[in-house]
Parts: sequence; C-alpha cells; structure tokens
Amino acid sequence: MAIKQKTALNLQPINQYVQVSFKYDVHFTRGLFELDNLLLAQVIAGNEEITPKRVLVVVDEGVLNYQNALLKKIALYGQCYADVITLTGEPIIVPGGEAVKNDSRFIEQIHQRIDAVGLCRHSYVLAIGGGAVLDMAGYAAATAHRGIRLLRVPTTVLGQNDSGVGVKNGINAFGKKNFLGTFMPPYAVLNDFDFITSLDDRDWRSGIAEAVKVALIKDVDFFNFIMTYADRLANRDMEIMEKLIYRCSQLHLEHIAGSGDPFEMGSSRPLDFGHWAAHKLEHLTNYSLRHGEAVAIGIALDTTYSYLTGRLLQSEWQRILVTLKKLGFTLYVSALKEQLDNPDHPNCIFRGLTEFREHLGGKLTITLLEGIGQGIEVNEVDLSFYKDAISLLQDWEILR
Repeated sequence: MAIKQKTALNLQPINQYVQVSFKYDVHFTRGLFELDNLLLAQVIAGNEEITPKRVLVVVDEGVLNYQNALLKKIALYGQCYADVITLTGEPIIVPGGEAVKNDSRFIEQIHQRIDAVGLCRHSYVLAIGGGAVLDMAGYAAATAHRGIRLLRVPTTVLGQNDSGVGVKNGINAFGKKNFLGTFMPPYAVLNDFDFITSLDDRDWRSGIAEAVKVALIKDVDFFNFIMTYADRLANRDMEIMEKLIYRCSQLHLEHIAGSGDPFEMGSSRPLDFGHWAAHKLEHLTNYSLRHGEAVAIGIALDTTYSYLTGRLLQSEWQRILVTLKKLGFTLYVSALKEQLDNPDHPNCIFRGLTEFREHLGGKLTITLLEGIGQGIEVNEVDLSFYKDAISLLQDWEILR
C-alpha cells in the first residue's frame, strides 16, 4: 500500500541546550557522630539561612551488629545540634547486602516515610551503610519529589572508595544488576574510617578489589603500592587502608568529572573493568559472592584474556594474579564453567556480555589491559579465548 507523504512544515527545530553542573564534597573523618565532631552539622547547615533541616535517617542493620550504640549516638547528635538538625522520627532500619536491592518494598518504605513526615527537596536523606544500602536509599531519595538531598555515610571499604563517592543509585530487577536506577549526585559523602575497623574480613577485603581495578586501568604507581603492601592490607593495616581508600576515591572522582561522560550517555564505562563477569557471577551464585569478590574474579578473567590475546605480558599477568591472591581473593568459582558452550543460556557467564551491552546501550564496549595502568577499550571479543582464560584460571587456582 502506498503511503502518502504529508506536506512538511517549513519550521526549523528549536535547539535546546541546558548545562547543569554538580558540586559535592567527599569528606574523611573519624567519629562522625561524636558530639565534638562538627562536620555533619556543618554540612547539613551549609550556607543557607533557613535551619534546622529535616533529616530522615536510613541505617544498614548489618552495621548495628558491630556498632550497637550507633542509634543512640545519632539521637544524641540530633539533640545536641537541634538548631541545625531535625530528625524525623526513628531511623529506618534495612537489611544490608544485595537483599536490600532485590526487594522493592524497601524503596516503598522510604517513600512512605518521606510522604508521612513531609520532607521537601531541601530536606535530607542520611543513608548509613554499605554500598547496596546507599544504592537503594539513593534511588529512593532521587525519585521522591524528583530528588531529595542525599547524604551518604559509607561504612564499608567498597562504599568509601568506590560506590559511595559516585553519581549512581539503583536496585536490581528482572534478574539483572542495577536494572532500575538514576544518576543523581549526593549532596555530600562523609567517610568515617572508624566504621571499617569493625568489618569482617570478607567485607574488608572486598572493597580492595575496586582499588586494584582502578589502579590497573589508570595508575601503575597505585598498583605498585597495592602490590607492595598486599600482605599488610590482608592483615588489616589501617594506615595503609586509609591511604588506599583516599587514592581510590580520588581516581574515581577524577574519572567521573573528567571523562566527559559522567552520566554514561555513551557505550563506554572504563570504571567497570572486570564487571561484566562480576555482575553475572553475583547473580549466578545467588549473591553468595560479595560484589568485590566477584569483581576480583572478573579482573582476573579479563586480565587473563588480555594476556592470552597478546595485549599483556606474562610477567604482568602473573603480578596481577599474585597480588590478588596475596590480598586473599579466590580467583575461580565453578559458575564460570556453567553452560559455556551455550552463550545464550541464562546461566552462561557469557550472557553477562549481552547484559552489559544492553545496560549501556549501543555496541559492546569493555575495558581490557595493554599494560599495568593502561586500560584499552574493545568492541569485540573472542569467546574461545575467554574459554581458555577460564580454564587457565582454574588451573592456576588449583596450583595455589
């Protein structure tokens, strides 16, 4: 059937251009809720004349297992600085880890409280917890009134050096990591090093993987620092950990501000080196793997692929894997080999490549290594080399 073309209007399109800038500070402190620590009160007061500000507190219940006086400290802090802070009822307590991102009821719970207490866009959601809780609470804050100010208080290494300092919020849906989410920078990030002293060994170690990641793609000197002090990091040396968190945060923030694509409009995401496999592994293991543990495996896999495809020297490949092992990471799990000959199977690790492309849109773009501190973006991969990389990782792990 022939389609009759309508007469075109002789009107030029109106080219709209809106420039938006964001500014937020990442603070480092100890004893954030001690009464003689003015930082939180100063951040909430800001430069505005109207105070006090209404604050809704969301707390990771896992933190309370180790910081049992935290709720009392928050209440006393609010009383002490009542001229600046109005706490809106008892804190909302939510589960930590991926469980809080897998159940949308927690988003609804925060939205209901925001509505009930009458928070406005000049109020604050103060989220205290690990990266998953910050992701979820950030998504809730960003979608109420089209954005309530978010104060992040990361309590894990991973939260303090990576996820807590960025501009992304989200929850999991349809079996996919961060399927629902927003880009909304926090009002401020308050890193309190005292929180990480009570982490268990797995959570202490988990966040180090993100430091290894950013060092490998951006800063050879930082990788050498991690390699040199891997044993001390594994043995919970606070001085070294604080330096690692600071430098890792700095590198992430520099990339977000300087990459030219802070809200990921393109198909490239260098800071997700190793993450296409990590996100899939988390799902395949029912989230029994911590995010950082899955990232360490993803780094090992992409590093091994880089070596097998001639981009990385064998000596560099060995240095990277040995460093990850010294830090205490396991570099192979059986989920890597499930359904390898059927790339479209939901349980095949290679489905992670498809899901990664879909999440970013456009063509597949992943980061590999052509040297320590030198990331390179590729748009095609050879699955046969990835299969060899998985087998090589398995053998390497068995030998150690």
